Amino acid sequence: MHTQHCTVDGWVDAIPAPGPNGTAAFDLIIQPADLDIDAVPVANVVVDDTPDTVITCTSDDPRITRELLNGIQPGDLLRVTGTLAQPPAAGKSARLTVGILEVLDTGLIPVLSDMVLDRYADYVVIFDGESGQVPVFTASGRWAGLADNPDAIATLIDTDQRVNGGDA
Repeated sequence: MHTQHCTVDGWVDAIPAPGPNGTAAFDLIIQPADLDIDAVPVANVVVDDTPDTVITCTSDDPRITRELLNGIQPGDLLRVTGTLAQPPAAGKSARLTVGILEVLDTGLIPVLSDMVLDRYADYVVIFDGESGQVPVFTASGRWAGLADNPDAIATLIDTDQRVNGGDA
């Protein structure tokens, strides 16, 4: 099997997954460096003439694994350096064993499009993708207040516990 030491920049495709023996794996989407600015029109549809490449990446370095599993999200732009191995079979993606990881840019924070309930100890909060405000209730259903944004939830809960004692 032919291997090569290389450095590539690409976007994380999905949340990195833990693997066996303290490893982590993720797919990196790489746009070709020689991407032709002019696209080739096909039946009145513009199609890029060079497709993106997907490289499956793994790492067993504990520092890199920790960062992958706790800090990397889909859409993050990474620079990875390591050993690239040819695909095991035609149609499979190349494999890169990462030795150095650098975050070049973070992806956009996903916007909630549906209503989501979340629990904060004795409190329940409602995230609604249509509103930036967050209603907060105690687990027993008592109104605690309306946080102006998700960052204000902890302050609102702390205030409610000092004034009302929470549900405890």
